[in-house]
Formats: sequence, structure tokens, C-alpha cells
Amino acid sequence: MMPRMLVNCVAYQNGRKLADIPVEDISEYVGRPDCFVWVALSEPTDDELDLMAEEFGLHELAVEDAKRPHQRPKLEEYGDELFAVFRTVERESPDGDLLEGQVAVFVGRNYVLSARHRSERGFTDVRQRTEREPELLRHGSGYVFYALMDAVVDRYFPVLDSLEEELERLEESIFRSTPTRASIEAFYDLKHEVMVLKHAVAPLMEVAGKLYGGRVPALCAGLGEYFRDVYDHLQRVNTAIEQMREMLQTAISVSFTLINLAESETTKRLAAWGALITIPTLIAGIYGMNFHHMPELNWVFGYPLAIGLMVAVDGYLIYRFRKAGWL
Repeated sequence: MMPRMLVNCVAYQNGRKLADIPVEDISEYVGRPDCFVWVALSEPTDDELDLMAEEFGLHELAVEDAKRPHQRPKLEEYGDELFAVFRTVERESPDGDLLEGQVAVFVGRNYVLSARHRSERGFTDVRQRTEREPELLRHGSGYVFYALMDAVVDRYFPVLDSLEEELERLEESIFRSTPTRASIEAFYDLKHEVMVLKHAVAPLMEVAGKLYGGRVPALCAGLGEYFRDVYDHLQRVNTAIEQMREMLQTAISVSFTLINLAESETTKRLAAWGALITIPTLIAGIYGMNFHHMPELNWVFGYPLAIGLMVAVDGYLIYRFRKAGWL
């Protein structure tokens, strides 16, 4: 009976699909010199990984790393075998949060084993594409390794596009209204998502750089141009991420500047209204003092004169404040 985590278990010969095989027959097909087996797992348990390690003869240190779903993207060689970790980044919905996952890939001369954790999207489309290209699939497990890596990288681009669209939307909103606490939080949330993608891309560039030019693992020999293409894609994503980080920092600084300007405008308006209230209060306060010898108190026109003076001074202040842009 096949383990519940098994997605596919297929044997290939000379670039063409030979058969879907049961898990217990893996070791038999792996032993054939002209075949390789491609197995895909989803959310495997430790016991299930141990079962695959027994069938393929996987290195125990690589298996231990695959059991921990929080690994940094990396590439390790164990003799003639490769072990790689990729980070997947995808959205649970068009407007949803980013989901981080992991794909651990074991590659040997006659096998490829992928185990994914917390990744909603599998690699069925990758398998179908490679099966339509038997001439390339003749390269064996090394080409399948490239195809899986290329698929992970290609899936970064829709995420990058969504981040850029969100940045454009937030930038447009800056000048439509005064930035608020909520808008600042939105920028920092976006900055966090950009860093999630950055942490998946940057280490993977190091991995891709080891797979073309100079000394490359024997399993990847002859595939340098393919891995160089993957590296170029990663470089494009990484460059776009760096540009977004700079734009985000600028947008956050502009937001704080606009907030300070708005506060300054409010302060000026409050100061202007304070001055308009202060002048009448001053005049009224003077004539409210209890002195007997204040000649103006006995004037017939004293009251209208005081009111007129208040109105005249406030009118002049209003004119000056409006001219200065304070009101």
C-alpha cells in the first residue's frame, strides 16, 4: 500500500516514462543503470522519510535536514549525491497573506526525490512538461533537478508582481490624503513581505551560482546553460527586491514628512486662532480692571470704540494669517 504522502512515483528510461511503480519496487528500478525514479512527496512524516531513505539509500544527515521544515536554501554534496533546499513563496489567495514553504530535493544518479512542506502548489505541471521533452529528459535526474528549481524560481515572479502593485497603490495613496498610522503599518507589512521573498531568493542565488561554470557537481554536468538561466532569473528578482526596498524606505520617509507637515499646519492654525482670541481678551481684560481713574470708562463711545478696536485688530490679523497661509 502506498504511503498517504506519496504524490507520484514514476520510473523513466531513456527520457520516457516507463511506469508508475509501487514504493517497494523503488530500489529495484534504481539499481538499473539505464533508469531513474522520480518520487514526489507532500507533507511527509519522519517515518515516511525514513522509508524513502531506506529505498534510495539517502545520507542520514540530508534526511535529518529534510525533516526540519525551516531550513535556509542550500546545496550540499554527499559523494555523488546532491541535497538541496528551496523556499517556496506563494499567496493563499489573490489578496491573502504570503505562505512560506520548503522543498527538499534529493538527487542521485538514478533518482530524484522531492519532499515539500507547507506548499499548496505541487509540481505536477513540471512533471508533465518534462515528459513532453524526452530529448531533455534523457539528461536524467540532473535535468529534473533543474526543472524543479526553475519552477520554484518562476513562481516568485507572480508574488513579486503583486508586491509591486501593492507598493504602487500605497504610493498613490500618500498624496491623496494625509498618511495615518494605518498607512504606515501598511508600508511596514509590505516591507515584511518583501523581506520574506528576499530570504528565499538571496541564498538560492548562491546555490544556482554553484551549478554552472567552474567545478559543478557531476550530476549537473552539461546543464550549465540551464542553471545559468535560473541564476539570471533569480538576479532579476533580487534586483527588483532591492529597488522595492529602497522605494519603500523612501515612501515611509515621505509619509513621516507629510505627517510632520500636517502637524505643522495644524499648529499654525491653532496659533492663528489663539492670536485672534487673545487680542479681544486682552482689550476686554484691560477694561475689566477695577481702577477708579480710567477716563475711557466714562466716555459715551468707549464701548463701541473697544468693540471696533477688537474687530479691526482681528480683521487685520485674519488678513495677515491668510496671506501667510495659516488660515
